[in-house]
Amino acid sequence: MARWDGIEECVAVAETRSFTRAAERLGSSVANISRQISRLEDRLDVQLFQRTTRSVTLTDDGRIYYNHCRALLDGLVEAEQAIGERLSEPTGRLRITAPLSYGERYIAPLIAGFTMHYPRLEIDLQLTNQRLDLIESGIDLAIRVGVLEDERLVARPLAHRAQFVCASPDYLARFGQPHTLAELKNHSCLLGTLDHWRFTDQGERRDIRVTGRLRCNSGPALRDAALKGLGIVQLPDYYVKEDIQAGRLVTVLDAFAPAEEGVWALYPPNRHLSPKVRACIEWLGRGLKDGVAWNQY
Repeated sequence: MARWDGIEECVAVAETRSFTRAAERLGSSVANISRQISRLEDRLDVQLFQRTTRSVTLTDDGRIYYNHCRALLDGLVEAEQAIGERLSEPTGRLRITAPLSYGERYIAPLIAGFTMHYPRLEIDLQLTNQRLDLIESGIDLAIRVGVLEDERLVARPLAHRAQFVCASPDYLARFGQPHTLAELKNHSCLLGTLDHWRFTDQGERRDIRVTGRLRCNSGPALRDAALKGLGIVQLPDYYVKEDIQAGRLVTVLDAFAPAEEGVWALYPPNRHLSPKVRACIEWLGRGLKDGVAWNQY
């Protein structure tokens, strides 16, 4: 007898508490259901059900066996759905959120190509630095950079980004170049939303409090201030990499460079990842690894 024989019948009887209703659910006969259960009990050498003229209930052994069988059938359904979804074309509406500057430079161009490739999709891309709640906002996919905070979400790595501390040649000529973290207190630092910068010192993370005359929550604005010689700045690679390569900005404190941060695709923990979300994650992953982001795996 095949080891799967009787499993569907066992689950149906357990859930309907009736051989008659189990037969109706499976499109079978009561006699066949009864025969399959009897054969299954003989093979397992246990009694799965207590039968009376009025009720059918699981025994203790039956309850244990039912729980495992229910999981097996659920897994079979999930496997079949996963294959069907993978073969189907993404359709419907896809809501995505990403950080403003990173999204404008990298995510939006990739999403434009994704939209052209899948004409049956409708895309709603929200670029914002606010950490939107995906579950409450009904967002399908979020692109986040850095340390992840919401443990309710599933995270897929897409790329990496690096942080650079840099200043213009003019600023360094006037005020000198810092060689230790302690020397930062003698410099004008261009501040973002935080009052500290992140470094790595002898393999350990160190957060150094910095001060300066200019604070702004815009990366492009801080880059512009650094280019004008107003101070030293710490910014992600996508703001300053081209300036560094062109010599418009010079990196400092390279020996204390912080560890690279991840670029992540986050989505709610659904049991089945929809074709549209899966396709978008794969599209973004390929695009970022192929050179849209400077830092790759």
